[in-house]
Amino acid sequence: MGQTGKESGRFVVPGERLGVIEEFTPDERGTYTEGGVVYSKIVGRTLLDVLNKQVSVYPLARRVSVPRPGSVVTGQVSGVQSKQATVRIMKIGKRDISGFFTGLLHISDVSPGYVETMFDVCKLGDILRARVVSDKNRTYHLSTADIDLGVVYALCSECGGILVLQGQRLRCPNCGKAERRKFVLDYGKGTI
Repeated sequence: MGQTGKESGRFVVPGERLGVIEEFTPDERGTYTEGGVVYSKIVGRTLLDVLNKQVSVYPLARRVSVPRPGSVVTGQVSGVQSKQATVRIMKIGKRDISGFFTGLLHISDVSPGYVETMFDVCKLGDILRARVVSDKNRTYHLSTADIDLGVVYALCSECGGILVLQGQRLRCPNCGKAERRKFVLDYGKGTI
């Protein structure tokens, strides 16, 4: 910690240096040690216990929502290629998130059966529900292989209208175009 950083209440971010282990021992609350240096592992405020020579970091936010493997997320398709789609994640479960997270949906994680192209699964602007299967390399890999996962709302690729479910197909009420998607059983129901 610098000359001015030797008091409690200082705002710190993850990875910020708090001191060395000869000076302070980490209290395991919001800190970690690497190479003899104590760092903050969360966003918060420092608490120095001078008597016990310990440093802690207490979080500013109670709980930050970030996608984790197993989480069900809702997002908007921001890009589609023949083998994968990019999804901007907006919700984790029913909770809105304030950060910007991007997920990748690969064609092999769409359905238990064979899928020829991602353009039959989703299109640009569609809202879909998916499960996070991995967060390797800080990339959220998604899956819609379950029956309750897939497109929740779809936009017509011709006129931009919201597609409605008619039998097993999605049809645009404005222009009449029928389109294919991997949609959920509760398609078009509820709020986003």
